[in-house]
Amino acid sequence: MTIRLLLADDQALVRGALAALLDLEPDLTVVAEVGRGDEVVAAAHEHSPDVALLDVEMPGLDGIAAAAALRAAVPQTRVLIVTTFGRPGYLRKALQAGASGFVVKDTPARQLADAVRRVHAGLRVVDPTLAADSLVSGESPLTDRETDVLRAARDGAPVASIAAGLFLSAGTVRNHLSSAIGKTGASTRAEAVRVAESNGWL
Repeated sequence: MTIRLLLADDQALVRGALAALLDLEPDLTVVAEVGRGDEVVAAAHEHSPDVALLDVEMPGLDGIAAAAALRAAVPQTRVLIVTTFGRPGYLRKALQAGASGFVVKDTPARQLADAVRRVHAGLRVVDPTLAADSLVSGESPLTDRETDVLRAARDGAPVASIAAGLFLSAGTVRNHLSSAIGKTGASTRAEAVRVAESNGWL
């Protein structure tokens, strides 16, 4: 029995390399490749893959949102997240979105092929280091609004711009930033953004 695969990654070189490696396996075949998250569901409808391998950071729709959309639209296709961004917060979000597995891109080819087979068989596959890190880092301590404000502060935008963009008062934005800085153990908002990003909370 051949397992049909859909690859979604915005880097053509990476996508091509993954396809070449997986096609070497006698029981795996790549039936579709897309470079955007918002193309995943249509490709799955057209090609009926058994397993979709999705990157996290893609244009149109990120891999976690694409996983949720795919699970809702084509539930028979299982999802394996394959990403450079091995962050505990991403792992939790991916599993909550319905992904069956989460591995990093430097996983050896044989292990990646085995992960595909295990996901296809209905098992859950998670990178062991990430699983341990996820237990250590825990859930995001940030509220939804604090998360929004930190996201808006990523590029160093002034408080007034963040306030206008989120339809909040400048004082409210300052309060959320102060709270987020405290919860992340940071001393500046730039450091708070870095901590939150490294944990996959943004």
